Amino acid sequence: MTKNTGNQSRNEQGTQNPSMLDNFRPLLLDVAVPLGSYYLFKDAFGMSTFAALAWSSVVPAVRTAWSLVRERRTNALAGLILIVNVVSLLLSFVSGDPRLMLAKDSGVSSVIAIGILASVWLGRPMMTAGMKPFLVKGDAEKEAAWERLTAGGPAGGSGGASDRSVAFRRKEKVFSVVWGLVLLAECVARVVGAYTIAVDTMVWLGSVILVGAMVIGFVVSGGVAAGPMEEMLAAEVADGRARQQEQPVVAVAA
Repeated sequence: MTKNTGNQSRNEQGTQNPSMLDNFRPLLLDVAVPLGSYYLFKDAFGMSTFAALAWSSVVPAVRTAWSLVRERRTNALAGLILIVNVVSLLLSFVSGDPRLMLAKDSGVSSVIAIGILASVWLGRPMMTAGMKPFLVKGDAEKEAAWERLTAGGPAGGSGGASDRSVAFRRKEKVFSVVWGLVLLAECVARVVGAYTIAVDTMVWLGSVILVGAMVIGFVVSGGVAAGPMEEMLAAEVADGRARQQEQPVVAVAA
């Protein structure tokens, strides 16, 4: 009888696919919980803007401190949200000028945009944390393929695999650059509008600009980065399966 030792060793490991919750947990803790708690404290509990910002800063502050103490590294998303909240807290003391208060709201977008662009320059694109769960979808093969592509391709891989890895990492940076530029443009548009458009009009138009920027961000980043990355990820998964099937078959006595 024959036995494929490579496949057997993989099956014996009993690797389980990570759940969607496992993939989304960092994003939920770093972004959704702070932002959601802010609106909950402000709208549902009637807290002041200052108090809502202060209480919603607890989770990112704890996450940032935990990363520094336990993991000996910074948590980029949690740190950025914490900085945004601190800046907003400081700006909340500014009052009296309705146009300045409208312009202040765009400061959140500008801080996030600059943080995203800086992360690309440092070689650690910040928006990857939000994009990866949508592409991997909790699949162990896609997770392994993602790690190979971001690490430079499989050891001893072909030139094609290496080229794919380079292209994949380039698209990963493009995804963050698109979002950084979109949020920066949204910030500029809202600041200009705050000082050139009637205050009553800008109160609702600011939300329209923000939603429009988000739509543009999703469409453009999906077309130029996330879509091609998903295709490369699928190709890498297929190549990984082919490499498994090509492993030597060892004859074993019956």
